[in-house]
Amino acid sequence: MDLAFYLNALILGVVEGLTEFLPISSTGHLILVGDLLDFNNEKGKVFEIVIQTGAMLSVVWEYRERFARVIAGLFSDRAAQRFALNLVIAFLPAALLGLAFAGAIKTYLFRAIPVALAFIVGGLIILWVERRERQAMVQSVDDMSWKDALKVGLAQAFALIPGTSRSGATIIGGMLFGLSRRAATEFSFFLAVPTLVAAGAYDFYKHRALFDSADLGAFSIGFIAAFVSAFLCVRWLLRYISTHDFSVFAWYRIVFGLVVLATGYSGAVSWSA
Repeated sequence: MDLAFYLNALILGVVEGLTEFLPISSTGHLILVGDLLDFNNEKGKVFEIVIQTGAMLSVVWEYRERFARVIAGLFSDRAAQRFALNLVIAFLPAALLGLAFAGAIKTYLFRAIPVALAFIVGGLIILWVERRERQAMVQSVDDMSWKDALKVGLAQAFALIPGTSRSGATIIGGMLFGLSRRAATEFSFFLAVPTLVAAGAYDFYKHRALFDSADLGAFSIGFIAAFVSAFLCVRWLLRYISTHDFSVFAWYRIVFGLVVLATGYSGAVSWSA
């Protein structure tokens, strides 16, 4: 295996970890960076499963005590049961729609230009939500009802469009539906676990023939890079939102999307169609 493959693994692992839990779309960044690195082939799709798993496990590790309490109390603790039920309810809309439309979405929307447009539209929506007057009715994840979870789940379904951002859809959607900034952010973290596990298992089954023991070294590098960078990002984001809103991410999305469109139409970068 050449050195370039290991370097690509490191770069994409860091990109996944830094973008998975921010409202800027990890899938969109992986598509664009994969384009630049010429790593959007079938092997690249398999690699994404590995690094998304690494990012997801960083949340499990960060909230390991919370998950342990929920698992221990599933048959005896009403709060643990409500938390688990809310995750299931929020997970279902994207899971069902993903199964129904995954093929069409990957065929037509996993391209640079649709991703760039989604970046821009998503940024404008974040600015709109941040500037409108809102009242947070739900201050903590523990205070969420099944209706709150369903609303966040419906918002997450929009993230099936690459470039939209799963974190962005759930966090901004949660805030729009009455969750506090911290409650929406933490629930987005928790919801990432079943969502990424299910997506990874589905993709692994579809592409299992492409896994090769010869890739283990590079995949390990990507996995570790995604885990560490995501872990640091989660901790940073929780501190950041205590004193800031998400407007900076909105402007980043808009500028980044415009740059992709400009470089694509000018021919400066040969993005995928």
